Amino acid sequence: MTLPHTPAFSLNGRRALVTGGSRGLGFACAIALARAGAQVWIAARNGDELARAVELAATEALVLHPLALDITQTQRVEEALSQLPALDILVNSAGLARHQPFLEVSEANFDAVMALNLRATFFISQLTARRMREQGIAGSIIHISSQMGHVGGPQRSVYCASKFALEGLTRTMALELGEAGIRVNTLCPTFIETELTRHSLRDPDFHRFVMSNIKLPRLGKVEDIMGPVVFLASDAAAMITGSALMVDGGWTAT
Repeated sequence: MTLPHTPAFSLNGRRALVTGGSRGLGFACAIALARAGAQVWIAARNGDELARAVELAATEALVLHPLALDITQTQRVEEALSQLPALDILVNSAGLARHQPFLEVSEANFDAVMALNLRATFFISQLTARRMREQGIAGSIIHISSQMGHVGGPQRSVYCASKFALEGLTRTMALELGEAGIRVNTLCPTFIETELTRHSLRDPDFHRFVMSNIKLPRLGKVEDIMGPVVFLASDAAAMITGSALMVDGGWTAT
């Protein structure tokens, strides 16, 4: 018998792109990957937010490369990716939520959420995976999904639909890309205190609803997804694909 080798969590020499990387969960993912040694690009539409993210990272001597990009514009995404070296890691964190009762959901809100949460994620992943396969890169594609891709939630019919669809996409991608060594997984956080959730969490009734379902006695923090994203991107998760890593404080345990 010989001592087993512990796989590395280091991402030294890896190249990563994080969509929605200028704030919230995306920024936390970008910082975590950079601290683990990856060369990281962050994509977002707002140039000012990108600049602030880059400046904040620099206070820790971390380098984030800004990429001003609307990922719903597939042709523009293809052009932008062609200017980058081939990626080892793609983290799809860009997302949108427009919460309404099911009977009041407008076509405009439905289309906007699906365009970003599902369509844009689909095609940037397709473009990235094609290049990974062409260049023989055994990469990792990580979709930031949600616990709401596994359970229902009040006034979240469109958001849940987009995340359930993302979970199905992940499994199919894993089946088709596994032969090329490309792994595809989701991270599924509970309600985390970010700009996206702040408005909803200010409502006392909704806050009570959330806390009654999270089994651990607190809301999520952006730090809670930083370890998991490095894990899924690294060799430590080399045999994990087509899976959903729940970061939900036990919400979906029941």
